[in-house]
Amino acid sequence: MKTIAKPKTNEYPAYASIYIDLVPADGLVLKHLSDNLESNIKLLSSLSEEKLLFRYAPNKWTIKEILLHIIDDERIYTYRALRFARGDSTKLAGFEQDNYANNSNANKRSLASLINEYISVRKATISLFGNIDKASLLKLGIADGKRVSVRGMI
Repeated sequence: MKTIAKPKTNEYPAYASIYIDLVPADGLVLKHLSDNLESNIKLLSSLSEEKLLFRYAPNKWTIKEILLHIIDDERIYTYRALRFARGDSTKLAGFEQDNYANNSNANKRSLASLINEYISVRKATISLFGNIDKASLLKLGIADGKRVSVRGMI
């Protein structure tokens, strides 16, 4: 699988470091995305419907809502990366994650349908980033008022 170097700290907003710091510096981010998909599916499949719908406090997300949040975010970040990789310098707006969760209907969906969507989105993400050349991975854009590189959005 293609290697992609970790982004430098000037390639992403400071808040993203809590996520980027978790990724090993081995350049195998696409392999890690693939491995993560498999381990998450295994974990999610082991949970009862009761656990998938549990809220630890009022207005907190269920596991199904968290999963769909991951899917939504991955779509949004991949879309942003695609635009910047293709040379689109349009500043891109942010999004309100709570509105997405509140309107997702995730809790009415079957786990199988969520997992199938997750697989489709993750495979598309890996395919896109696996085919972006090194120069395009370094291209920068503005999303939600913050400067970020294409590889900073992986």
